[in-house]
Amino acid sequence: MTLSVYNTLTRRQEPFETVEAGKVKMYYCGVTVYDYCHLGHARACIVWDVVRRYLQFLGYNVRYVQNFTDIDDKILNRARQEHSSMEAVAERFIEAYFEDMRRLGIKDADEYPRATHTMNGIQRLIHELENKGYAYPSDGDVYYPVRQFSGYGKLSGRKLEDMQPGASERVNLEDPEYQKKKDPLDFALWKAAKQGEPAWDSPWGKGRPGWHIECSAMVRDRLGDTIDIHTGGADLIFPHHENEIAQSEAVTEKPLAKYWLHNGMVKVDGEKMSKSLGNFITIRDLLDKGVHPMAVRLFVLQAHYRKPIDFTDEAIASATKGYETLKDGLLFGHKYGRRLGNSGPPLGIRGNGDWELGTGKNSVPNRQSPIANPYIHRFQEAIDDDFNFSGGLPVLFELAKELQREGNILTHEGKTEKTSDELLSIWQTLVTLAEVLGFEAELEEETSDNDRLNDAKIEKLIQKRQEARKAKNFAESDRIRDELQAQGITLIDSRDGTRWHRN
Repeated sequence: MTLSVYNTLTRRQEPFETVEAGKVKMYYCGVTVYDYCHLGHARACIVWDVVRRYLQFLGYNVRYVQNFTDIDDKILNRARQEHSSMEAVAERFIEAYFEDMRRLGIKDADEYPRATHTMNGIQRLIHELENKGYAYPSDGDVYYPVRQFSGYGKLSGRKLEDMQPGASERVNLEDPEYQKKKDPLDFALWKAAKQGEPAWDSPWGKGRPGWHIECSAMVRDRLGDTIDIHTGGADLIFPHHENEIAQSEAVTEKPLAKYWLHNGMVKVDGEKMSKSLGNFITIRDLLDKGVHPMAVRLFVLQAHYRKPIDFTDEAIASATKGYETLKDGLLFGHKYGRRLGNSGPPLGIRGNGDWELGTGKNSVPNRQSPIANPYIHRFQEAIDDDFNFSGGLPVLFELAKELQREGNILTHEGKTEKTSDELLSIWQTLVTLAEVLGFEAELEEETSDNDRLNDAKIEKLIQKRQEARKAKNFAESDRIRDELQAQGITLIDSRDGTRWHRN
């Protein structure tokens, strides 16, 4: 099976074929930086992070660009409330964005253009629109004549006659600026300067760009006229992405993006998340309360990216429990590697996207032979169906549970049912697939000799205890048992000897 994706533009699932063989140009409409990121941002950023990882797993060279909207009414309002500046507010929340995303294990994009750093490209695009009859000035503003573009509505499926005036901008219909328009449906490309607001010189007078033109310009400047994937939340389909298409394609006469992908929304206990309802949850609030970042990632990936998800205490508790299973599997080689005759790190994806190969017949394959490993084949078969990460997760859990089972057998019986090579192959496969989905485990927490007893020390203490029991020094025997119990080690005495396991 080859990768196919649901394209919002065509409303059907299509085979994935890039504009340029082996390369993917991908753009994600990022955040408007006026506040801390919330669960909706977490979902979008995790989903597109994993899409990018999976495309790299398939062997594509991915260039991933994500913008920051750093000039906007919401930012200006925040600056006024705080007696600050637009620049200071934007910088503070851009820094907070990176802190939150790195806690979630989100890889950095290749580039983060900002609207305020793309002013030349924005003005150049408006000028080209004007020359082609797709822009008109009006008392310092510049507007896009929506009815001029014959394809308007093709992304959202809306018809011009059904559209409500005012839907295309973040302004109120009562605003006097609407009197400047030739048609109520037209939207602003450039806004005339207002007292006390930042402004830039332009051929139409001092002012600042409209919301939609910013992304059109940033896509074109960083990735060219036509890209492979344009992503964002489903709430951006109209008007933002619809207007991007109208602006960009009117100038280039080429498709802005070959595939349009949109993630579903996040609800909290069945309700739309909003500050007015008191259910607005920021990423840092959630993580600071002790929810594990990988549990958040698992919660997000358990649902198909296009479907809505409902955040509840029960759902995050279930995801936390699920991550503990994955974590046990990911740490298997570090816990039991020496006892199985292997102390090296797991093999997997190198930083450049190539594979390191194992030596066994079931070792992790290179990207030219994706079906050599049956687990990877099943994983890829599921995800190739429109990035169905939720369908790929059962493969990881199957691997993790098998490693858990073998670890328990090894702990209690001193041997395993599978050979060391087989277990190493299973572990390597799990580590590789977990990396594709962005799951990590805290190795230092589990393997630090300073904080916890390692296997050799445990075995040595058990031997001392056996010697104490033979000498009928039961007080010493009990002391050693209690010492081990205090460090999470349970001893099980039987006629065949003493077995132990970590609690």
